[in-house]
Amino acid sequence: MADDRWRMGFHLMPPIGWLNDPNGLCQLNGVYHVFHQYSPDWPQPGAPRGWGHATSTDLAHWEHHGMVISPDTPDEASGSYSGCALVMPKAAPNGSDAVRFYYTGNVKEQGDFDYILTGRRATQILIESDDGFAMGDKQVLLRNADYPAFCSCHVRDPKVWRDADGTWWMILGARDVESTGLVLVLRSKDGYTWENAHQVRSDAPFGFMWECPDRVVLDGNTYLSCCPQGMQAYPWSHGLRDQAGYFPLPAGCDLSDADSAVRADEFALWDNGFDFYAPQTFTDAQGRTLLIAWMGMPEAPYVSAPNDLTWCHCLTVPRVLSRLEDGSIAQQPAPELKVLRGEKVELAGAGTSALLEHRADIEVDGIDGPFFLTLDDALEIAYDGSAFTLRFLDIEGVGAGRTFRNSALEALHDLRVLVDDSAVEVFANGGRLALATRWFPTADALRVSLEGTCSAAVAWPMGDGVRATYTQ
Repeated sequence: MADDRWRMGFHLMPPIGWLNDPNGLCQLNGVYHVFHQYSPDWPQPGAPRGWGHATSTDLAHWEHHGMVISPDTPDEASGSYSGCALVMPKAAPNGSDAVRFYYTGNVKEQGDFDYILTGRRATQILIESDDGFAMGDKQVLLRNADYPAFCSCHVRDPKVWRDADGTWWMILGARDVESTGLVLVLRSKDGYTWENAHQVRSDAPFGFMWECPDRVVLDGNTYLSCCPQGMQAYPWSHGLRDQAGYFPLPAGCDLSDADSAVRADEFALWDNGFDFYAPQTFTDAQGRTLLIAWMGMPEAPYVSAPNDLTWCHCLTVPRVLSRLEDGSIAQQPAPELKVLRGEKVELAGAGTSALLEHRADIEVDGIDGPFFLTLDDALEIAYDGSAFTLRFLDIEGVGAGRTFRNSALEALHDLRVLVDDSAVEVFANGGRLALATRWFPTADALRVSLEGTCSAAVAWPMGDGVRATYTQ
């Protein structure tokens, strides 16, 4: 196929059709499960959107299982939307772990509605599974009438957890009738019957809707991750309506606490690149907190399926989260990805090196002063002494409409750049700064140009952990 050169080797992507938000992330009985929003019939108008499913035992080699949750009931007629997974220890009939999936069923009624205050039904649905593959019956848990009266029809994307005392908690992204974003907090004794507990708002209005809420706990400190919409006026938004970031909660405070308000001026972006939205986290058997996000945007002025591709979008690689001394969060690629590395290549410290394919893991250490790393003379990763920039030199071609992203940075010490055919992820200073972007190179070889001072610059060609599941 003409578009095969842009299919990826270690980023999850759809076999065909459309992919967006990661859902139901978990590790169950030694297997990693990544579900995601999926429309295999895209770009057909009105193509149904449900959950696709991929599995791995090592976070590097993946198998895709197609659509496993379909919008096949009246309570999700317009789509089986985003949600989460909660592992139930030893709950399966054979004594192994089982899992519960919570997600939003979306229904847009036919008629003259605004679909904000009228005409939309947002239903929270539960599916139980003994193994993460075979799905049980769908159970409706919450409907519009169960949410507080101040809510609009936009209530979605449940994230569920249990406290040590056995109390169940759910957070839902919401938009109130005044078009202010917030998070609803609900509690339950059994995970089936829920009651409204309280709400989490910022100390100043911050967007009209908060999507994809998540609870992240690192070293005993809680963060609220969410995707506020209506952010285009903020100078750091690059004019985009939709953003993804996190609020740190006050020390000793959790989302289950009624006083868990957040401060708008403490909101931090997860990623400063072009293509990053709807992140979701989970904790694996090693106790690591892993994040995966959609490498796409709901409304963006650039293209993610040029040349009429038969598929669109991908997910980020799994990122391991850690809390820094200043309370911010660093992200680094899961170390399991290194199993895909080929033989190490020393890069020219000043000049251009060529790799055979557009799949590589590049590391640069000991950077001192301004530094420039350019891919294919088309995508520049630059530090000028005060700002870090991701800039497309070929905007309309390779960048498909993407321009540049700037981030203030006092000093640059190291870089890691993952290049995977049509995806690039950049990690600076041990993951303190992350930038994800799609790109669509046309050259056969990957050209890597370096300018500046560093102590080491190496690259590893990357193998295939994903392609096989799409090309059988």
